[in-house]
Amino acid sequence: MKVQQYGEYLWQVRSAWFPVNAYLVRESDGFTVIDSLLGAGDADALQALAQRLGGDIRRIVLTHGHIDHIGGFDRLHAIAPQAEVIVGAREARFLAGDLQLDASEQAHPLRGGYTTVRTVPTRLVGDADMIGSLRVVATPGHTPGHLSFFDSRDATIITGDALHTVGRVTITSELYWKFPFPATATWSKSHANASVAQLATLNPSRLAPGHGQVVADPAEQLAAALTRVQGQ
Repeated sequence: MKVQQYGEYLWQVRSAWFPVNAYLVRESDGFTVIDSLLGAGDADALQALAQRLGGDIRRIVLTHGHIDHIGGFDRLHAIAPQAEVIVGAREARFLAGDLQLDASEQAHPLRGGYTTVRTVPTRLVGDADMIGSLRVVATPGHTPGHLSFFDSRDATIITGDALHTVGRVTITSELYWKFPFPATATWSKSHANASVAQLATLNPSRLAPGHGQVVADPAEQLAAALTRVQGQ
């Protein structure tokens, strides 16, 4: 597992054997953890990192319900039972095992791997809600209920799988040969493109993706990624 700090508030935690990320975000009362990597051992490592950095895990948050982002979710809740468990209202149904699409969603088949979790969220959120210093940004596309998180203190966006940065900044509607997996698991290309266009209007200082390195000053790369998918 590789850990790297970006700015004053953000730590990226990368899996040792697959390029998937979780994040710790420092708040005044401790840490918000976003996503939980692949398994129970990752949850233990996230807890140990928070303690090493001098704080407790206060909030456990998910970008979406695909299995590579929630593998340590139940374990993290078990070892940090005091933490608030926060999930998007739409995505919570997938986590509970309900994979039925709403009528407005049925134009696109559900893709990617889902699994049921035991942990019941203590709070459901949607667009523009606040989680500490993080503003929730609804970014449907990769999944119907996908969320990103905008840190109001330094304009970092934690994007989950709205995009990835393996090789370059790539919207997950685009099949990119260097890392094709997010595209093959994306529910709606058109929604994914619209969501990243929305993220670009926030003028982020850095992108913290679900897969790949954190990218600083991403405006030009975001514009290029949006240009490539025009017409999808």
